[in-house]
Amino acid sequence: MTSEYERILEPITLGNLELSNRVIMLPMGSGLGTPEGLFSDREIAYYTERAAGGTALVITAACQISDEFEAPNPHLPALFSDAALPSMKKLVDSIHSVGGKLSFQLTPGQGRNADLSDLKEAPVSASAVPAFGDPNVMSRGLEIDEIHLLVQRMVEASVRAASVGADAIDIHGHTGYLVDQFLSKQWNHREDEYGGSTENRCRFVVEIIQGIKQAIPGFPVSIRLSVDQRFEGGRTAEESVKIAQELERAGVDLILADDGSYEAMDYVFPPYYLGDGCMVSAARILKDAVSIPVVACGNLDLATATDVLAAGDADLIGLGRGLIADPQWVAKLSAGRPGDIRPCIRCNAMCIGGVLAGDSLGCAVNPEAGRELDRRIVKADNARKVAIVGGGPAGLEAARVASEEGHQVDLYERADKLGGVLLPAATPDFKRELFRMIGWWEGQLEDSPVNVHLSHDVSPDDQVLEGADHIIVATGSKPLVPGAIPGIDGPNVVEVIEAHEGAPLGRRVVVAGGGLSGADLALELAEAGHAVSIVEMADDIARDMLAINRITLLRELDRANVTLYTGHRVTSVTADGVTTTAVDGEHTIPADTVISAFGVLPNVSLTKALEDRGIEVQAIGDCVQPAKVGEAIHAGYLAASSII
Repeated sequence: MTSEYERILEPITLGNLELSNRVIMLPMGSGLGTPEGLFSDREIAYYTERAAGGTALVITAACQISDEFEAPNPHLPALFSDAALPSMKKLVDSIHSVGGKLSFQLTPGQGRNADLSDLKEAPVSASAVPAFGDPNVMSRGLEIDEIHLLVQRMVEASVRAASVGADAIDIHGHTGYLVDQFLSKQWNHREDEYGGSTENRCRFVVEIIQGIKQAIPGFPVSIRLSVDQRFEGGRTAEESVKIAQELERAGVDLILADDGSYEAMDYVFPPYYLGDGCMVSAARILKDAVSIPVVACGNLDLATATDVLAAGDADLIGLGRGLIADPQWVAKLSAGRPGDIRPCIRCNAMCIGGVLAGDSLGCAVNPEAGRELDRRIVKADNARKVAIVGGGPAGLEAARVASEEGHQVDLYERADKLGGVLLPAATPDFKRELFRMIGWWEGQLEDSPVNVHLSHDVSPDDQVLEGADHIIVATGSKPLVPGAIPGIDGPNVVEVIEAHEGAPLGRRVVVAGGGLSGADLALELAEAGHAVSIVEMADDIARDMLAINRITLLRELDRANVTLYTGHRVTSVTADGVTTTAVDGEHTIPADTVISAFGVLPNVSLTKALEDRGIEVQAIGDCVQPAKVGEAIHAGYLAASSII
C-alpha cells in the first residue's frame, strides 16, 4: 500500500465510536425493502456486502419515524413501531458479523417535498409555504405540540436502533426535507421559538439531537447538512456555518456536508457533468467552522478522495454510488490494488433511476448490485471454449465473467483498441469515468487467461470460430444515416463517432440530432471553443436521458452558448449549412461542419450470416437493440452466466 492512500485507511473516533478507516457509505434509497417498510433479506445482503468490503460505517437509506403527518413512502424503511425491530436487528447483526458498523438515518418527514398524490390533506412544513410538487398547494405549518411529537418519534426510533445494537444515528437534514425546512429562512416564516433567528430555526433539530443524547447517553449522532442549497433564494454557506456551529453546541458528533435541494436536484444526485469532488467546498467551509469531524461527499473517486484528506478539506470521505459500483472499494485499497476498483460512471441510470422509476436499485457497471443473493460468479462444472466477437462493453463484461467462471475465452475486436463505442464516447473530460471503465476491463482481462485478439475482424467463415462451444456476438451498432436528406453525404458532414475520434471540424458546427449522444458532443465541442447548434425534430433534446442528469446538461449547454433548434426537421445539407423546416416555415442554419447524430441501428450482419450457416450464436448488446451502456454490461454478465 503506497503512502498516498494511508490517510484514507487511518482509524478515527466519532464520540465513543471507533471506525477502522475514513470511508463511510452515504445514505441512499434502495427500494429493496419489503412493502411494509421492513429490511428484506435482499436489502440486508446489499448493505452487508459493502460492510464486508471494508467500509468503516454503513448508513442506511432515510428511515421514516412516523406516519402521522404524511403517508409512508413504500421505498423507504419504516421504523414507526417495535414491529420493525426484528428486521432491524437482523440487519445490524449481519453488518457486525463481517466486522462493519451501522448507522440508521432518520427523517421526521419530507414536509413540503412530500409526494402530493399520497396525501389526503395539505403537506406539513415549518410554515405555510407552497409545496414543491405544486406551488398552488400550500403546506400547513406544524403546531408546537406536533413539533414536540415528531421530536419524540425521532428519539423513539433512535432508542429502537440502539436496542438492536446499532452503532450510530444520522439525521436527514438536507435536500429541503422537513429538518431543512425548519433551518431555512425561505421556508421557515415562524414567529415563535422555532423561527426567526438562526438559534430558533435550529431548535427543532437541536431538540432531536439533545433528546437522543439524553435517552441514549454517549450514542453517536451525525447529521447530513446542505451547506449551499444551490438555487436562487436558497440558503448559502454563510448561514449554514452558523447552523453547523449551533448543531455542534447541541452535541452532534459528525456532519456530512453536501449541497443541493429539490430545487437543485442534480446536486442531490450529481451526474458526470458536475465533475470530481463537486461538493468538496461544502466540507471545506464547515471544516474551518467546527471542531467536530466533517465528511466530504459528491463524486469522489480515489484520487479526489486522497487529495481531500491530504489537504485537510475533510476528516472522512463519503461514498454512495462508488460503493454501489464496487463494494470492495476499501478492501482493494487495503490490499494495494487501487487499480482494481471498479469506477462509478456517474450515469445515475440504474441506481437513482431504478428507484425513481418505482423499481429497486441496481448499477450500470456492477450487475450484482442489489442482486447479491442471486447473482454470483461461480466456477462452471464444465469449462467451455468461448469465442466472443466484439470488444465493447457487452463483450468485455462477457469475457471477464466467462473467464472467472473458468471457461477458455477468446475475445476478438476488429479495432486496434478495446472499448467499442465507449472509446470515442468517453472523449469529453466530463466522461472520464467512462474512459476509466475501459481501463478497468483491460486490467481485469490482463490478469486473466482471456486471449484478446485486436485488429481481427471476424467473418462468418472465420476459422477461429471452429471448435468453439459457445459463440457470443457483441458487434454493437452502426450509424443511422437518413439517405433521403439531400447533401447528407457531403464533404462537410461528419458522423458523430468520427467527430469524437478527432475528425477536422470547422468553427461553426451544427449537430443534427439531439439525443444524448448528439447533446453530449455538442457540449464537448462548445467547451472546446466551437460555435455549436443542435437541431432536433422533437420538442426537447436528450429525451432518452434520465431527467436528473438532463437538468445539468441543459444548464451546461446554456452556459456554453449552444443554440437549440427543437421542433426542426433537417431537410437538406449544403456547403453553407443546414436547411430545416419547423411550424413557422423554413430556416437556414449556417455551419462549416454538420454532425450526423441521427441515432444508430443494430449491427446484425455477423449474427444473421452465422445463423444462416446453421451456427448457433448468442447475440448481446447493441447488435440486438441499441441501448444504454448499463444494459449492454448487464447483457454481457448474464450471457456469460448462462453458459453451460
